Amino acid sequence: MDNKNFKSRFGFLMAAVGSAVGVGNLWGFPYKMGANGGFAFLLCYAFCVVIGYVIMTGELAIGRSGGKGVIENYKLTGKRNGWIGVLAALSVLLITGFCCTLTAYCMKYFLANLGTLLNASWGINGGDAAAYWDAFLSNGLEAALLTLLCVVITMVILFKGTSGIEKFCKYAMPLLVLLLLIVIGRSLSLPGSSAGLAFMFKPDWSVFQGTGWITVFARAGGQAFFSLSLGMAIMITYGAYLNKTENIGKNAALICFFDTLVAILAGVAIFPAVFAFGHEPAGGTGLLFVTLQTVFTDMGMIGAFFGCIFYLLAVIAELTSLVSLFEPQIAFINDVAAIKGKTISRTKLVIGVSIFNFATGALVAFDALGKGGLIQPLGFCWMDFFDLFSEGILMPIGALAMTLILGWKLGPKWMEAEMTQGGNTWKSKQFYMVCLKYIAPLFILLVFAGQISNFFGLGWF
Repeated sequence: MDNKNFKSRFGFLMAAVGSAVGVGNLWGFPYKMGANGGFAFLLCYAFCVVIGYVIMTGELAIGRSGGKGVIENYKLTGKRNGWIGVLAALSVLLITGFCCTLTAYCMKYFLANLGTLLNASWGINGGDAAAYWDAFLSNGLEAALLTLLCVVITMVILFKGTSGIEKFCKYAMPLLVLLLLIVIGRSLSLPGSSAGLAFMFKPDWSVFQGTGWITVFARAGGQAFFSLSLGMAIMITYGAYLNKTENIGKNAALICFFDTLVAILAGVAIFPAVFAFGHEPAGGTGLLFVTLQTVFTDMGMIGAFFGCIFYLLAVIAELTSLVSLFEPQIAFINDVAAIKGKTISRTKLVIGVSIFNFATGALVAFDALGKGGLIQPLGFCWMDFFDLFSEGILMPIGALAMTLILGWKLGPKWMEAEMTQGGNTWKSKQFYMVCLKYIAPLFILLVFAGQISNFFGLGWF
């Protein structure tokens, strides 16, 4: 690969955490928690993150062992295993399309709140948040142009390879946490905000009645899977850039910890404000772009200020995710060219990947969540269609195959050789291998069944 290793452990961690932290934390985690019993969902999510740690460790180990793109890395675990890398690469391609557009949506709302602060005509200016959202969705060209802007910003960051990724994430992630803490401060200061905290942290086991616990568990697993960037080539690619002296287990644990921390902080920022103004906590897409904007509008002019901060941190979170989604595509094409004895400059690779990702992002933008009049594949809007095949099918199948290869084919000796590189110790070997061989596969099957049931409304649980 034409990229150098990350220069520091902090740089790698910020890049990997940046991959995990995105709208999935700021939007997906809070609204799924809101729809699945608050604290009960949080408890299930915490367990799922432990299993996610096992899967992530395996992916980082495969990446660092091979030092190549995702497909070539899997081929090194067995000549017939390249198909697993293909699934991971395809999942990245599909996810990137709608993530580019989600970033554009967040940028629109940052600009809209800024416009309100400046008393400009392009601000929301106290208008109805639902009407504003519908009007924006109907303007596919504006959404596509903002998608192009997000792609260009990502492209500029990636021109310098891992050094560009590292420099951006080293500053972006601490800034994101700072902005999030500012929003939390304001949210907790609102009268009635304690109801939001009670919703998050006061046990309510009613959602576990009957087979309800399976539903909550499956949805928490799906969120953990997506949030931690598992099964989608990212951690394998970043693992390939990881120094041989780094402790993979500790790095994976830190990534999982910080990702979960940001998700919980996002909930603390959102739910107290939502409850303080009497809004619905299970708002789906509308929670981020309608419910929260209504909260900011109800605060008056100070709300526009905090709206700017919140949507800016959403943009930063998504840009760090876009960087990690583009990079595996670049690494894959670079490997294919190297096999054929060709060399492609990184600049050309970045531009080519960016053009493709803008094309899929523009498709999502003009589709307008199914309201744009485009053909609906399998009855889904294009965003849900991409999400179904990536998060719902490709990622779980690829991750399941990975656990079976590492747990049953390569076994503990292979894992131990990689985990103890650079004189590191592996104290959790027995616990890890039991999870990898038995618990993780069952967990992935549950997530897979839950995703399919949820997407197609099968009502299995």
